[in-house]
Amino acid sequence: MTSVVVYDEVVTAAERLAGIVFHTPLLTSAALDSAVGGRIFLKPECLQRTGSFKFRGAYNRLAVIPEADRAGGVVAYSSGNHAQGVALAARLLALRATIIMPRDAPAVKVERTRADGAEVIFYDRLTEKREAIGAALAAERGATIVPPFDDRHVIAGQGTAGFEAVADLAAMGITADLALVCCGGGGLSSGFAVGSKLPVVAIEPVNWDDVGRSLAGGVIVPVSDPQPTRCDALQTLRMSELTFATLRANHAVAGVVTEAEVARAVAFAFRELKLVVEPGGAVALAAALAGVVDLKGKTAIVVLSGGNVDAKVFAECLAA
Repeated sequence: MTSVVVYDEVVTAAERLAGIVFHTPLLTSAALDSAVGGRIFLKPECLQRTGSFKFRGAYNRLAVIPEADRAGGVVAYSSGNHAQGVALAARLLALRATIIMPRDAPAVKVERTRADGAEVIFYDRLTEKREAIGAALAAERGATIVPPFDDRHVIAGQGTAGFEAVADLAAMGITADLALVCCGGGGLSSGFAVGSKLPVVAIEPVNWDDVGRSLAGGVIVPVSDPQPTRCDALQTLRMSELTFATLRANHAVAGVVTEAEVARAVAFAFRELKLVVEPGGAVALAAALAGVVDLKGKTAIVVLSGGNVDAKVFAECLAA
């Protein structure tokens, strides 16, 4: 049986990351509260170092690599946000980093990954297995593989976002009823559930809702019909046993949003919140605005998980 990630691991990660990650604030919006009929606190991880929550898990994982294994560096695979998180963490910790990225990854994510000194190797996300490429490269170089979500240190690091959010609310004398969290492979949503101890709704884009199907069916169900989506950060074909077990242990549920709902959320964040949020980072907000999760009379945390978006895609969302 897979051992789930537990609260003490998130607490340890929070101590390790103190002074390294940004303690992102909780933001409120009268327009958002009015639109959903509840009290919403936004956790803007789009303001995190590298522009997404991924830096939390990446640094937490790299920081525990034994000295004897550091010479081989690290290998990671990512559509962009995990890539940037690993690249920066590796630079800060003086480790060599190689990132395997899909050929259709947003240019801004590729450029910023390289800017932090990482080597980028491209693959086709629909015809090639990034895990196989990563395993072969790691074996050749003696490198440590840093998965985007299938790793307890990564999940615990992501969970510090939930740990922070709940602590900040407690300091205001407020207790949230639930949290809406963006979800691809389940690293952030499972970590957030552990770190916040709140009921979590994992939000996915339509046609990429394997986590929701898996939680509903009690067994991991891969994406069966992958379709184009602006939510490049959430194009994960299969969750892991670890994220599945951790989400189930914390009684998480899931919700789905459409491409149109995501575009409206990106536009809302820009116009009302003055924030740049990428489509994959806006799915939780999209679920709130579209009523996918009923928030009337409730106090909720809504995560904005990333802000790394190409100008063309961002403009399309604003126009939509």
